Formats: sequence, C-alpha cells, structure tokens
Amino acid sequence: MRLLERHELAYLQDWAGREGRKPLVIRGGRQVGKSTLVREFARVSGLRLVDINLERDPQMGQAFATNDPAEILSILSLMTGQSIATGESLLFLDEIQAVPSALAALRYFYEEMPGLHVVAAGSLLELALGEKGFPMPVGRIEFLHLGPMDFEDFLVAVDRPQLAEHLRSFSLAESIPDALHRQYLDLLRQYWVVGGLPEAVAVFASTGSEEPRDFGSVARIQQNMVATYRDDFAKYSHGRLRERMQLVFDRLPAMVGRKFKYSAVSRDHRAAELSDALGHLCMARVARKVHRTAANGLPLGAEVYERHFKCLTMDVGLMCAALRLNTVDLGKEDPVLVNDGAVAEQFVGQHLLASGLPYETPTLHYWAREARNAAAEVDYLVPIGRHIVPVEIKAGTTGSLRSLHQFMAEKRCDFGIRLNADLPSLLRDARRLADGTSIQYRLLSLPLYLVGQVRRLAVECVELGLGRDSSGPVVAPGATGVDSATFDG
Repeated sequence: MRLLERHELAYLQDWAGREGRKPLVIRGGRQVGKSTLVREFARVSGLRLVDINLERDPQMGQAFATNDPAEILSILSLMTGQSIATGESLLFLDEIQAVPSALAALRYFYEEMPGLHVVAAGSLLELALGEKGFPMPVGRIEFLHLGPMDFEDFLVAVDRPQLAEHLRSFSLAESIPDALHRQYLDLLRQYWVVGGLPEAVAVFASTGSEEPRDFGSVARIQQNMVATYRDDFAKYSHGRLRERMQLVFDRLPAMVGRKFKYSAVSRDHRAAELSDALGHLCMARVARKVHRTAANGLPLGAEVYERHFKCLTMDVGLMCAALRLNTVDLGKEDPVLVNDGAVAEQFVGQHLLASGLPYETPTLHYWAREARNAAAEVDYLVPIGRHIVPVEIKAGTTGSLRSLHQFMAEKRCDFGIRLNADLPSLLRDARRLADGTSIQYRLLSLPLYLVGQVRRLAVECVELGLGRDSSGPVVAPGATGVDSATFDG
C-alpha cells in the first residue's frame, strides 16, 4: 500500500529530540493510522523498530509481570529475537489496552530509562481507561491525539503537495484566482467522499492523477471499515448493549448537524440505554459529542449543558458512504447545502477538533438560545487566545447571519468567522438588530477548504489590527483578497 505523509510526523520528530521526553501514548479510534504513523516515524528517524502488538500476541504481555524496565526489555528481546537499545531502537507497544500492566510500566521507563524511545497506542484505550482500577501513570507519559488525515495531507497524498503548502502558508494579504478556487472545491468534494482514513486515502491515491480516480475501491474499503467497527462492538459490549450500540452507530450519520435526540434513534428504548450506547461509541472515538455551552467565558467546557449536544461521526468519508452520497451528488450544488449542510458541518467539525494542540484532548462546542420566536444557534465556537470566536457555516456570500449577530450582541463579541464556498474576504460591518441593539464587528469569510487554517488566520487578523477600534483599513492599503470597507453605521 502507498506510504502516506502526515503532518503529525513532525510532532513525533520533535518529541524524539526532546530532553527528558516521556513515553508517548497515541490515542485515536480504529483505522486512523496510529500504527502506520509510528512505522513511518521509525523509518525517517533511523530508529530500529521493535513492533509488539499486545492484542495479536498476548503472550508478550508476560514480559510485564515485573516493573523493572531492564528485565522487561530482556524478556522482550528474547521473545522477539530483536535487540532493544537506548538511542538505537523504538519500542512500539501497540494495542496496549490489552495488557494493563504494560501501561503502568511506562512510568518506570520514564524514570529509569528516559533515553529509550517508547511509543504506545491503543484503539480501545479510552474504554480501558474508563474501567475502574485501570492503571494510568499520571505525569509520567504524554499523549498525541490522532484523528483522520486532514484535507492538506489528502492533497499531498493525491500528488498535489504544492496546493497543500499553499493552504498552509496562505495569508489574508493574498488572493486566490478563480480557477484555483474551483480546483480546490473539486478536490474538497473528492475528500468528502474518500474521507481521511488512511487506508481509503491510500487506495484512492494509488490511481495516478492522469487516470480516473477509483471511487469503487474506496467504497469497498469503507464498507470493510464499518464491518470492523461493528466487530469491535463485541470487544467492549455484549448482549443488549451491543445491539443498542449498533442501532446508534447506524443512525448517527443521518443525525449530524442536529441537536441529538434519543427519540430520533429509537422510540423502543429508554434514553438512558441509548445514552450508555452512545457513551461507549464516544469512548471508542467512533462518535464525538459537541456540547452546547453558555459561552460566557473560557474554558467553554465550564458552562456546558450536559443534555444538549450534537454529534459528529469519526470521518466525513464514512458519513457520505452511509448516506450514499457520491461526487456527482456533491457537485450538483453549493457544497454547504449538501444534505441540508450536515456534510459541511461534519467536515468542519472534524477539522476543528484536530486543529488544537496535539497533546490536548479534542473538544468542540456550540452555542444556542432556545426561545420561542427567538431561537438562535451558532455552529461552532473556537477559543483563540483569550477570545471566543463564533464560526458559522453558510451558503453563498449573503447567507443569513442572524444567529451570529445575536451571539455577538449577547456576548459583546466583535469578530466572527464564516465558512462557505466563496473566496476569502475580511470585512467590517455595523447593523441594528430587531431588538434595537447595535453591533459593530469584523467578519472573516473563508472557503471551506481553509478550515484547517482557521486558528492561524484568526490570529493573523488580530496581528493585522483587528481590535476594537473602528477606524482605518483592515489591512495595509494595496492588499488583495480583503474587503477593507469601514463601518457603515
């Protein structure tokens, strides 16, 4: 299978060169490419890989009957026939949740053998950590949270590395030609169908850029992945819980973008039963909750409404496969409008979850006001420095931003982001709301394919002088691709 480049490789290389580094535990769902990433890291770093899968080879777990790292390495060397030496080897403990004592032993590697490169991973690690008594060496390990490949890595995989680099370095002082913009949107639609799970991307990318892309093989891979997830249900559930997990799993793709209601999953089960099933899917990282928050300050998680949340699936490609959407369907209209905007919301949410610091647990929130005749909802909220930035996904350039305006008025926010299918723009606006409130704000509009750069470009807006003053141009005179209109209020 084709070898894929991932931007997380740079984080692993930085970790490897750090003094006093801790054993690294990669957390992520099944099929996101944890093992492949570690093997590629070993190759580029010149370390000899000692790859031990504790689920596939349970006898290897016997080496962790002791907490002495030297003794553990001696036993593993004898069992694998490979030498394990500090500075030369990378010890990879895959599916570490199968042997709880192996996770506990990581603290001793940190304390007694800090020079040895040790990486662990586990597809069902979250479930294991949720079990009472599962040992966690707090303060002795660090984490890398891994999700599906992002859009930029997908571009590299399909032989368009220049486009990926363009997005990663794009500045608001630049413009994007219409022809290039349309090319990005075409590739975006391909990504939505293929998704970011490495096996599907590798199969798709194996077709040369001059040949018709093989979406049929991608569909087969995706169905096999779904079958793998279903097989996994038996590993951390049984009986009726397994059946309920299957039920929620099957309904989830059609519920993205809406407030999650258990009655929409099944009226034949109690909410508590379905909640337990959804909780297990979230721990397996097959599903993600996006909680509603009051958003009166940071951290956003301090004011969540536990019963009010939306859900995302693991990957936009699996979502489109479940909804039977293909590139023809996605190309018929503004991509924001596909499936009532749910596909765009999945794509954006998936990328915002992955855009935070690699070692922090990914979280995402939204804001809503549920009042009769005055309901409002902002798709996502993103913390940028000390600020809460609302993010809306809207069709076209003139899509209603009523909810965004309401949020800005209530939270005294003066900067928002709109994601759509149009070219980038940065403008100032002033308006009076229906209740008489006046707001003045800046709006950064970005095409959907720049979602991976939202945090960076929001910071750039601040550096360009996007403060609370209302005078002067948004950027230096002569910059292109930016609307420098002043307030009209």
